[in-house]
Amino acid sequence: MKHKSHLLLAFLLFLGITLQAQSGDTYAYSFLNFSSSARLSAMGGKLISVHDDDPSLILYNPSSIRKDFHTSLFANFTDYFGDACYGSALYSHTFKKAGSFAFGLQAVSYGKFTQTDINGFEEGKFTAGDYAATAGWGRQLDSNWSIGASLKLIYSDYESYHSFGFACDVAGSYYNPGKRISLTLLFQNIGTQLKPYTTGNFEKLPFDIQFAFSQRLKHLPVRYHITVHSLYKWNLAYVGPDDPTLETDGMTGELKYPSKASQFFDNFFRHLVFGIEIIPSKYFSLQFAYNHQRHQEMKIPQGRSFAGFSYGFSINIHSIQIGFSRMHYAVGAVPNYFTFSCNIEELSNLSKEKKAKKLQRVKIENPSN
Repeated sequence: MKHKSHLLLAFLLFLGITLQAQSGDTYAYSFLNFSSSARLSAMGGKLISVHDDDPSLILYNPSSIRKDFHTSLFANFTDYFGDACYGSALYSHTFKKAGSFAFGLQAVSYGKFTQTDINGFEEGKFTAGDYAATAGWGRQLDSNWSIGASLKLIYSDYESYHSFGFACDVAGSYYNPGKRISLTLLFQNIGTQLKPYTTGNFEKLPFDIQFAFSQRLKHLPVRYHITVHSLYKWNLAYVGPDDPTLETDGMTGELKYPSKASQFFDNFFRHLVFGIEIIPSKYFSLQFAYNHQRHQEMKIPQGRSFAGFSYGFSINIHSIQIGFSRMHYAVGAVPNYFTFSCNIEELSNLSKEKKAKKLQRVKIENPSN
């Protein structure tokens, strides 16, 4: 199976080289980057590479789709900014001949808006929303390597403006149970608009290449995560005369730009997300993370800010998982994420076992029956 590992790496590297890097600051369907679960949000909102029993990560990483998640179901709700909210849901099923699949939905509602004419007179109300249906497939190549891909059909509705598009994610993962190491390489949102909002004005999708590494320590109940994002693009920071964080020289009146070394390290760390999970028992875990790019983009120059920090917890009892997290963007802009997941087949088997034990106990207590 070793040759399959080499083929996987060659394929992913070839894909990354041949794809056209989509640089720029504005995209269509930016909601595709929204965190799909509480755990993902608590870990910084980017890809995390973990090999465990959490089905909420499947929607973001198709290479984690496997038969272990057969009949797994999860749902997430996020109380976003203002009246906006969004949710996602997924169901995974393994077919004997076809393999392991996952089917998901994402929906975003931005609330109601007042429609006015050019003079400001109210004409009514309108809504805006984004939607995506996902079908993913994954395969375990051997005990260490897995691959996966997912296709997304996208619909966007902003008052009288509508758009259709599609995108796909391709991922490969490596897991070493002996060293408790997990690696994942993800090519995200490869696709295009089929129908733009306005005729002839096709926009780019929020394409990204991410690499994630995690390891659970052997003698401590801790797992640490490091994610590298935007691998196709180096410059993530803006340094120019419109930068509000720049100071002015009191003598010359000229802007004081940071040194080349400072700009380099700031750009370097903008690509990184650091996270840690504290796992005191198999039933409970705490998550904390820091996203430097989000901190730099959302911080307040005149004061301290928690922008870029996120945290949460997960509870896992009898195949039922509940997660909650918060992600700091700015003062007063701290979305709450709620996730519920379960494995239907395992719960059904658990119920049957309880009924069998209860029946056996009744027979022991009443042998005449």
